[in-house]
This record gives sequence, structure tokens and C-alpha cells, in this order.
Amino acid sequence: MNEGVRTSLNNEHPAAGETVALLPLDRIADGGFAETEVTIDGDAESLLLYRDGDHVRAWLNICPHAGRRLDWAPGQFLKSKDGLLVCAAHGASFELQRGECVAGPCRGEALRAVPVSIREGQVFLGD
Repeated sequence: MNEGVRTSLNNEHPAAGETVALLPLDRIADGGFAETEVTIDGDAESLLLYRDGDHVRAWLNICPHAGRRLDWAPGQFLKSKDGLLVCAAHGASFELQRGECVAGPCRGEALRAVPVSIREGQVFLGD
């Protein structure tokens, strides 16, 4: 289990071409997770952020198996001893490079990726 960070700092619609700061990179432990809520295409969404050194990957916080959140409590995610993200609802396991399900009820499916970037120590929604 990994301690996560949950924030609701950014629930606004960005202007066209504008990026939205999600949280400081140092709020996510290396190898750890965070959750944040943002608006994407007019819908409020929960994002799962995973930090790998100086890189962050982001996916919608939704398991493709049953459409439920992946976290067992808001912002709290399970990570197996093999380094896989584990869905708290049904145990589906996802590798953390591309978000592909490698074990469980949705094997072969993948999490929906959301582009993020890092600039000046901040994680931003978008490229």
C-alpha cells in the first residue's frame, strides 16, 4: 500500500490551449500515487497520478472492468509487491508504464491515459 496525495485544487475549465497546474511534483513520492479532481471535456473526473522519478503518468481513476474507482479510499491506492497497481474493488492488476491490465477480470484492457507534463516542479494537465 502506498500513501497517496489527494487534492481538489483545479476544478476549473481551462481556456483553449491553457494548461492547468495539478500539484507540485514533490507532493508525490517517487514510485507513489496521487489523486486529483479536474474537469475534462466539461466533466468532473478523478485522476490517478503515478510518479516514476522525474516522470508522471496519469490515468482516469476508473477500472475498465466495472467502471469503479481504483482507490480503496479517496487518494489511497494499492501497489503489489511486484510493482503493479491493484484495483481495490476486484483485484485487477495494472502495469505502470502504459496502464495495461495484466491480471484479473479485465486482462488485456487498459486504463484511459490522460496527458500530463512537468514544468518548474509542477505537474500540469496537458502536454
